[in-house]
Amino acid sequence: MRVVVGLLLLLLGLCGSGAQGEAGGLGEVAEINQNTDPKHAAEESTEQTTKQTTCDIWTELRALRDMVVEQKVHMELLQRENSVQATELLSLESRLTSSESKTSDLEKENADLQTRLSSSESELLISKSRIDQLERENADLQTRLSSSESRIDQLETENAVQATELTSLGTRLTATESKTSDLEKENADLQTRLSSSESRIDQLERENAVQATELVSLESRLTSSESKTSDLEKENAEKPKVAFYTALTDAGTLGPYNTDITLKYSKVFTNIGNAYNPSTGFFTAPVKGVYNLQLTVFGYHAGNIGVHVYKNNQRIMANWERNDNNNVPEYFTKSLVLELTAGDEIHLVLPSSWTIHDSNDNYSTFSGSLLFTL
Repeated sequence: MRVVVGLLLLLLGLCGSGAQGEAGGLGEVAEINQNTDPKHAAEESTEQTTKQTTCDIWTELRALRDMVVEQKVHMELLQRENSVQATELLSLESRLTSSESKTSDLEKENADLQTRLSSSESELLISKSRIDQLERENADLQTRLSSSESRIDQLETENAVQATELTSLGTRLTATESKTSDLEKENADLQTRLSSSESRIDQLERENAVQATELVSLESRLTSSESKTSDLEKENAEKPKVAFYTALTDAGTLGPYNTDITLKYSKVFTNIGNAYNPSTGFFTAPVKGVYNLQLTVFGYHAGNIGVHVYKNNQRIMANWERNDNNNVPEYFTKSLVLELTAGDEIHLVLPSSWTIHDSNDNYSTFSGSLLFTL
């Protein structure tokens, strides 16, 4: 457009110079015509035609100049409107860029809190979608603003519509910024709670590690104990079990007799291993080992009470008490620890003229057990 205007101005200048030269030439021609003859009549007619053509050119140039001026004024008005709209678009792009940046940061922070912030994230996604839509509309608007002059009326109409949309967009951006601020506060609170939870988890993990170490130690000790228990169970299973407990009789007082008699403890309460024979009164050691034997003697009549202990028909202990009163109870208890070989026999003998008493209360007893094998 500027090139066209320059060319028009150049033509105006040239035409002005030509018009002045023709005006001077016409004066000279008038003077010459007064002094010349009729042979120059044809030349004068040609000059008049040229003058008329020059006037027509001037008229067209003035009309063209007016059109150029009018077009220039119209273009300046359009440029001003485009400048205002460009400023508004730059401001809008700045706000949209800021909003997109904040939205991106929030999306990164909300990645770890997606479950609890799903509702807010949905709103942000909707807002971002709307912002993207507005960006596309504004890009289309900018394209239309730079289109040909024939669409100026259409652009003015669209600008009016977009002004309304921009107002609505500003309101929605304000609401989005407010929500963004609230989400930032909520994220800070959640971050604090998350840090506390992580600290507690670390503490629990340390405690679990200590407990795991203790459990490993306990499992090791338990394994060792189970192994020892298993060994003891095997040892006990292989070790013979010998124990007996008997009482003498329910008949009351035995004796005095003229000869020594073997006592047969007929009431058998315990006889593990069947080493005691109530029919003979003999205890026979089933294995070589150390045995504990115990006897209790009870008397109720005046005179000597007691028994002798025999091993393989050899007396190894004599026990007695003197009861000086008739119908007065008297008793004693003895205990022996003997090393016996398999097959050794132990029995108790009531000496002649001595007595021993028993009843259903089991006053006089004989018992024994294997302590350990050899």
